[in-house]
This record gives sequence, C-alpha cells and structure tokens, in this order.
Amino acid sequence: GITSMCVAVCAHAQGSNDTLAKIRAAGKVVIGTRDASAPLAYMGPSGNYMGYHVDVCKQIVAAIKTELKVADLPTEYVAVTSQNRIPLLTNGTIDLECGSTNNNAGRKQQVAFAPTTYVVNVRMMVRANSDISSVTQLEGKKVVTTTGTTSVQHLRKRAANAKYDVVSAKDHSESFLMLESGRADAFVMDDNILAGLMAAAPNPAGYKIVGETLSEEPCAIMYRKDDPGFKKVVDGAVTAAMRSGDIERIYNKWFLQPIPPRNVSVNMPMSAALKNAIANPNDKPAEEYAKK
Repeated sequence: GITSMCVAVCAHAQGSNDTLAKIRAAGKVVIGTRDASAPLAYMGPSGNYMGYHVDVCKQIVAAIKTELKVADLPTEYVAVTSQNRIPLLTNGTIDLECGSTNNNAGRKQQVAFAPTTYVVNVRMMVRANSDISSVTQLEGKKVVTTTGTTSVQHLRKRAANAKYDVVSAKDHSESFLMLESGRADAFVMDDNILAGLMAAAPNPAGYKIVGETLSEEPCAIMYRKDDPGFKKVVDGAVTAAMRSGDIERIYNKWFLQPIPPRNVSVNMPMSAALKNAIANPNDKPAEEYAKK
C-alpha cells in the first residue's frame, strides 16, 4: 500500500542527498556550529550561537527560504566538535556546518565546501611571560592542540627535529585551559581561534600569539557532497554576499569591533589572502591553495 511506496521514495530521497527536500519536509534548517571558536562561531553570554560564520549562514538560510518559497524557516543549532562535525553532516543530523572548518583534500572526499570565507594562519599562543617566539624553541616543551584538527601535522613538518610533548584536548576551551593553567607551554591552532579565546579570557594581556605561520588554509561553510540543487543555493548566497559587500561588513563586525562576552575586539584586519578569496570566489582545498 501507500506506506511501502513512501518507504521506497523516502529512502531514495535520502540516498540522493537532496538537502532542500529534507529541509522542506522537516520545516527547518539544522546548522552545526561551535561553542568556542570565536569570532567565527561560538556561544554567546545568553546561550545563543553567534559569530562571523553564523552570520554568513543566516544569509544562506535566507536564500534557502527564497528557494523553497516559504514564509518562515526556523533554524535549529547543534553544537559540533572538531571530531564529530563531518559524521553529523554526512549522517543527516545537520544540514550546514557553520564553524571553523578548514577545506582540505581529505575532507573534500567526504563533504563539500562553499567558497572560502576565511583564510587561516596556523600559529602558536603562549603566556605573555613566555620566551617562546618560534617553533624552533619548543625543545622539551609541552604543546597542546585540539583533537580532530590538523595543527599538529603542520607543527611536526616545521619542527621535525625538536623533541616536545603533544597533549590533545577535547575542544578549544580545554586546550586554552591547559595553556592558562601551565599544563602546556604553547597552544598550536588557527590564529582566529587563538585571538578569539584571548579576547574572551579574563586577562587578554596575559597571552600572545607568536611564531611563524605553520600553514595558511582556506576555511569555509561545509555541506553534503553530490547535492547540486543545494550547492547552487549555498554557493550562490555566499558569492552574492561577497559581491554586495555583505561579507566585508560581517567580517568587520566580528574581527574589528568589540564582541561579546567581554566587549573586546580580536583586532584582526582582513588579510590580503582573504581579500583575494572574496574577489575570486573559489572552493579550492588547502593543498591547491598552498601552491598559490
């Protein structure tokens, strides 16, 4: 009867990765985001998610609403981690990931990325009184990084001969706590995340971002692969925001103005690399990006 027909059709709809159909059926968009990746994505003082990529995703949601011709489209937010963000996207728990995910070839085998909206420099944060200013000075030190991120691979390439201990924390706030409490001497991570944690710390002046850039990587909104209808809407919304100047406006709000919770600015002007990515929208992974 009717139910067996639905089972076949519904299974087919899911198999073909039609996110627009899924959103229409659910009556909502589910966004995966981060709770401690300020200023890209984090939980604000009143428990709501905010940040640069969260605002970019609001533009995408508006475009989805237009595409589906619905008057109202509620957004549900789900906190994801570096470890579970890809599984939760591929299994359909979330529809978009608006966090701090760097686009690389390995991830691209599993997911798709919108055009690059941020370019990350991987660096180190140390306590203000530390004499570490380069990865060449990590001999005998403890270095913390967040599980599920690519930072340590870049560090190992650059400081191949130094002997240091790497400790992994489950999320960025725990990594920062290890640095703050002296259980780690350096925290290796994307510069924007380091700056965001520093701005939100009780004493921002107690820390500094130092050392050479270990890697420059494109960062973008993530969604399911092999979904041309959804890709068109997502990429179209991001590209339109780049052309209209909205991306720059959103960037300035989160990177150059004071932001919650402490009303401190992370004070990171837009890099030449990001200006170039906005002028020439693309979803090239880090491997192609590094070639320049």
